[in-house]
Amino acid sequence: MSERVGSATPDHAEKVGSNWLMHVPIPLFALVMGTAGLGITWRKAHHVLGVPALVGEIVLGVAAAAFVAIAILYAFKWVMHAGEVKAEFNHPVRSSFFPAVSISLLLLSLAAEPYSHNAMSWLWAVGAALHLVFTLRLISRWIVHNQQINHSNPAWFIPVVGNVLVPLSGARLGYDEISWFFFAIGMVFWILLFTIVFYRIVFHDQLPAKFIPTLFILIAPPAIGFLSYVALNGGVVDGFARVLVYFALFITLLNATLVRQFLRVPFFVSWWAYTFPMAAVSVAAMEFHHLNGYDEMSVICWTLVSVTTVVIVTVFLRTLVALVQGKLFVPD
Repeated sequence: MSERVGSATPDHAEKVGSNWLMHVPIPLFALVMGTAGLGITWRKAHHVLGVPALVGEIVLGVAAAAFVAIAILYAFKWVMHAGEVKAEFNHPVRSSFFPAVSISLLLLSLAAEPYSHNAMSWLWAVGAALHLVFTLRLISRWIVHNQQINHSNPAWFIPVVGNVLVPLSGARLGYDEISWFFFAIGMVFWILLFTIVFYRIVFHDQLPAKFIPTLFILIAPPAIGFLSYVALNGGVVDGFARVLVYFALFITLLNATLVRQFLRVPFFVSWWAYTFPMAAVSVAAMEFHHLNGYDEMSVICWTLVSVTTVVIVTVFLRTLVALVQGKLFVPD
């Protein structure tokens, strides 16, 4: 009996090692979101804070290359392990990360703006259409199938973030009504889901360790909402815009008070949940500073850009280490 068990273990390990492709996770597209977010942050910092322009453009190039690489990798997984992809798409938690694909396209459309109007338009159109499909599919699933309250987590905001992100390119391209359509979806469902998720966090069991980083996702909807709203509102910072940007800053401060909890979390792909929200609030703060010119906001902007850069570079390097060590594509 002991010999059989002992001989089975290496075979199993070899099988898992040879099928690493089946363990490529859909949340890996959050790497593109975070990297693109850092590039956009530095591009904005160039215009508002005077940092070198080249840094942001290089980072955005890395984000575009990462998207192509991850998309090819996941496409191979789809072809060779379709059952695993289907299982992820039907998973109560991981399914929320599929819209990271369409969000990546929307962010790359912003990246393409200075270089090609056609590329920006196509990336935006495909990203917006795909995101609408994901949003309808996920919300309809929530309606048709009973959801466990313990399955709810801040990752549910990912489809919401994508909807409020659409106007950032849409308004620049002149598609105001379509942009308002997506903005309305994102804002209404943000309020509804924030209530549900906050209730789950406060009144039910604590989030599992690997989901603790997703608390940062709570920053993104109001931060992106602010940016989209002022873009649709002709650059006017009214009362509603202030509510959005200040609430985003408050949630950022709230997460900062939980730093000890975050430092205890071992590396998971979910670490990328730290990245894009930090970039979003950094860009929102710089846009608010640019439109209002408050001197006090300059310090906040520099602080956020610095912290965002350190966080994203750290997560990126930690991901590369996990990849080299063979710990990135492993069974969940």
